[in-house]
This record gives sequence, structure tokens and C-alpha cells, in this order.
Amino acid sequence: MRDLLELASFAVTVVGLPFAILVFARQQRAERENEEEAAYLHLADAYNHFLEVVLAHSDLQLRTNTPLPNPTPEQNERMLVIFDMLVSLFERAYLVAHKPEMTPSEQRRWNSWDDYMREWCRREDFFNALPFLLRGEDPEFQTCITRLAAEEGGRPIIITA
Repeated sequence: MRDLLELASFAVTVVGLPFAILVFARQQRAERENEEEAAYLHLADAYNHFLEVVLAHSDLQLRTNTPLPNPTPEQNERMLVIFDMLVSLFERAYLVAHKPEMTPSEQRRWNSWDDYMREWCRREDFFNALPFLLRGEDPEFQTCITRLAAEEGGRPIIITA
């Protein structure tokens, strides 16, 4: 009987323990992926909310390809506030979703934010406001968005103090 128990103990150690470790690691990875997906969905909801703000200020023509010609001082102020909201959202997305090395699913999520940033950087009024809007933001985020803006706008951005 003792030999049988010893054999069973050995079997659990050799087979059961590695199996339990594998199951635990998979569960941890699945949890991490679920948390990352939840963070991405939260950011997507925030961007949808931002688009509702843009829609509420349709007189600023923020979803057109060209800037509003001759905006009033009040329109300029609202536009700057909306652009500031957008830069804050982009920074949050960068801090949450961007990593130097990403898995395919992380890269897929980041690509949508990269597309949004590029789209907005093609707008002349947003591009021109970036040096002012980026003051005080995360330095790595500044580097990322100024690189994208330079690629989309055809000229570099210099952040003023």
C-alpha cells in the first residue's frame, strides 16, 4: 500500500503539478487579455463620447477635411477646448494601449488609435494647435504624436515651453 501511495504521489508531482501550473498560467493570461479588452472598450466609449461633443458643436466643422474659414474668437475657444479634450484622450490611449512590443491583438487595438491620431493630425487647425496642446503631456506620448503629425502634415512640430 505504501508503494502505491508513493507512486501516486510521484504521479501527481510529475504530471499534476505541471498541469496545474499550465492551467494557472492560461487563466492569468486570459484575465490579462480580458482586462486589456475592457480598457480598450472603455477608451472606445470615451472616443464615442468625444464624437458626441464634436457633433454638438457642428458649427465648428470638425469632421470636415478643411478647417473652419474665419472662425470667431468664441469658435476658436471652443475648438481649442475640444482639441484639448482630444489630446487628453489620445494621451490616455497611448498610456493604456501602446507598448514597445505588442502581441497581434494589442497591435490591432493600437492601430485604431494610430489611425485616429493620424486622421486628426491631417487637419491643419489641429496640427497648428498641437505645439500648444502638447505642453505638459507625457514625453513619450509627445514623441509619438509629433512623429505622426510630421508624417501626416509633412513638416515637423516643435513644442514650445
